[in-house]
Amino acid sequence: MNNILYLPTRYFPAISGAEFYIQRMAEILSSKYDYNVNIFTSNAIDFKALRESNGKIISSNEKYFNIVNKLKINRFSINYLSTLEEKLSRVKDLQLIKDTNLSDETLKKVIENGPFLEELIKRLENNKKFTYDIIHSTFFPYFNLIISLLIGKANNIPTVCTPFFHFANPRYLNIEIGKILSEFDRIISCTNLEKRFLINHLKIPSEKIRVISMGVDFHRFKSDDKIIPNQFGFKKKYFKPSERRYKMVLFCGYKNYEKGAVSILKAIPLINNEIKKAYFVFIGPPTLAFNRELSKIQKLKYSRVINLTPDNLTGYYDKKKIAAFKETDLFLMPSRSDAFGIAYLEAWASGKPVIGANIGAIPEVIRDKVDGLLVQFDDQLDIAKKVIYLLKHKKLRKRYGSNGQEKVTKFYSWDKIALKTHNLYQELGCE
Repeated sequence: MNNILYLPTRYFPAISGAEFYIQRMAEILSSKYDYNVNIFTSNAIDFKALRESNGKIISSNEKYFNIVNKLKINRFSINYLSTLEEKLSRVKDLQLIKDTNLSDETLKKVIENGPFLEELIKRLENNKKFTYDIIHSTFFPYFNLIISLLIGKANNIPTVCTPFFHFANPRYLNIEIGKILSEFDRIISCTNLEKRFLINHLKIPSEKIRVISMGVDFHRFKSDDKIIPNQFGFKKKYFKPSERRYKMVLFCGYKNYEKGAVSILKAIPLINNEIKKAYFVFIGPPTLAFNRELSKIQKLKYSRVINLTPDNLTGYYDKKKIAAFKETDLFLMPSRSDAFGIAYLEAWASGKPVIGANIGAIPEVIRDKVDGLLVQFDDQLDIAKKVIYLLKHKKLRKRYGSNGQEKVTKFYSWDKIALKTHNLYQELGCE
């Protein structure tokens, strides 16, 4: 039996694609390939808690603190009290860090992102031994990556990182911060576009990088799903009875500028100029920028916005969320901060067309005019134009959705992704 340590930034009930990816790998590899999986992570629930004490954390007495789907979770508290200079000094005092090629600038910027896990730093200071065959961490550019590297170096354990590198986002492009990825034995990129960027921009050797995409639990989203009895009727619950035949546009993700949620809100009045009978559904963690823009939109005559947060849901397979994917007319997430975008796969598994931004890795994920459409990032006019076009062409929506569903069925199941990951671990010495 192989022992594997997963060291993600956060873990469920924290919600994001990176966390879900690690969760599904841990669950499938432990059940199907007999790995002994340990999970070390922070107690942060939202991104703010990675750095600031007023963010949302999970307490030790709460459900899911220790166990998620039968897997034991080791959550460590975050040090918010020490200054950045004190944290940098602590890390630089570790003998192991001197064996890396990481500059003070790199360390400082990654430490700033958090989460600074004091207990794991102390274990490294005390030469605590870790007995694992593989250490796998995600995502860039957070401090848990440094913890993973140091544990690996201290115990001669191969290290793997799935960075979910958002190379279309300017704040990820600092070459000094990117040098941390060169320290890992293997990098998993989600697309060939991401791989080429890591090679050309960060000078990571090609032989270190493996392309393994994201996945989806297809059977949970397909229209003849029998796993969830008494299927939740999303429109029945949230639409007015007289408006249940209205069109529906769905967004599911972090509601910020990077994901395109704010741009969608700004495009709604343009869409309503031509299509007044439409609902816009947003599912995901809120942000101040989104809430401010939403308050403006809600005052408009034809605005119909349904806004759900993780507090309204029970998890990744929440029946309301799944019903929303099945009942929507199209899925819209014009993001520049996705290395892949699991939500596109969920929409395709539901047989729905998607609209994404023509930036970063997304053009490799979405085949323009085959299983969806591409728009310019943060271009409200382009977003509105493409949404209106698809809402007016039912046959086209059906064709794009069907093409996407076929693609997902062939290539993007979590089982296939887990097998590729297992093969990579074998390459690094697992039996």
